[in-house]
Amino acid sequence: MQINDIIAQTGGLSSMARELGISEQQAATGASALLPAIMGGFRKQAQRGSGGAGLAGLLGQLGGGSLLEEVLSPQPTPVGHGNNVLGEIFGSKDVSRAVAQDASARTGLDSSLLRKMLPMLAMLAAGYMARQNAGAAGAQQGGGLGGLLGGLMGGSGGAAGTA
Repeated sequence: MQINDIIAQTGGLSSMARELGISEQQAATGASALLPAIMGGFRKQAQRGSGGAGLAGLLGQLGGGSLLEEVLSPQPTPVGHGNNVLGEIFGSKDVSRAVAQDASARTGLDSSLLRKMLPMLAMLAAGYMARQNAGAAGAQQGGGLGGLLGGLMGGSGGAAGTA
């Protein structure tokens, strides 16, 4: 299952749509355009240094599974946590702006709306991966975050256990 589907199933799209005052369709369109860059940023983090273990540690430092809950909560999302995630995976605000601008050109959605969605999506993705990694570690499954990333991005990574 890909990350777009998972975020929709967890209620992430409806939470974002409600908070941003947009339709779920607009949220889905924006998420589809932004998530590949977010997941690519996580993949680069996993490829640096200690791989999946390093990414797992980073996800924990950034808030772990609670990041998912913060977006799903009826309270306003503390997007500062999402901006911290984006800072780690993209390195600068300029990259975040470029990602939003590119997504705007491809979707027709306003880039300022996409810039607001970006930290929320980063929190949803990071929180989901942190939870799945914790579950996989508890079940002693192979592949870890590297396999999970491959599966979430539509690759053959984690589904068959061939990381």
